[in-house]
Amino acid sequence: MVPIIQDQNIGIAYLEERFGLQLAEEETFFAEWGENLPELTDLEKQDLDRIKNNFLRLVKYPPLSEETVKLVVLSPLLDLAGFYDEPFFIRSEQSIEISTEDEGKIIRGRIDVLVVQQQLSLLIIGSKKSSWSLLAAIPQALTYMIANPEQNKPVFGLVMNGNDFIFIKLIKNSQLEYALSDQFTLWKRENELYKVLGILKKLSQILS
Repeated sequence: MVPIIQDQNIGIAYLEERFGLQLAEEETFFAEWGENLPELTDLEKQDLDRIKNNFLRLVKYPPLSEETVKLVVLSPLLDLAGFYDEPFFIRSEQSIEISTEDEGKIIRGRIDVLVVQQQLSLLIIGSKKSSWSLLAAIPQALTYMIANPEQNKPVFGLVMNGNDFIFIKLIKNSQLEYALSDQFTLWKRENELYKVLGILKKLSQILS
């Protein structure tokens, strides 16, 4: 029987050893998250202020479930970024498997939200409870991104727990390379959802 490894038991070191994953050192590798972001309208900023206030009000009454985080924060962000419009399709609760050839093991997990265009997986989103650290979500998201069958095209990821957000970029060329954005948080006085939405809108422009 082929051994099954659950994705929550996978760490960065395992992905580096088994798949040759490497962290890209060049700043230009993942310039999409910080350069030439679209300007937000006053109406979009009002919507983002409301999303932040809704979340910060709900987080006072734990536990705040993963489904609530998706409903209150993620869903309106995807809508504002244009991912509910053509040419994109949203798929949720997608199962994935990825095998390691040398040991005959299978990594099994579940993608929370998948943005698809022309049958290509473009944006992979891991949404966690507000009490979860993103340190555990990053290797899970990278596992899903490695499992993406499309070669030589960048795949983008977003891990979030409602109050914190980190973007990921992975490219499969001669080797697997990835990079992370800065971490954005709702615990700052300024609303960092402005930057999160700007990045999502930039990715929607690139991927469409």
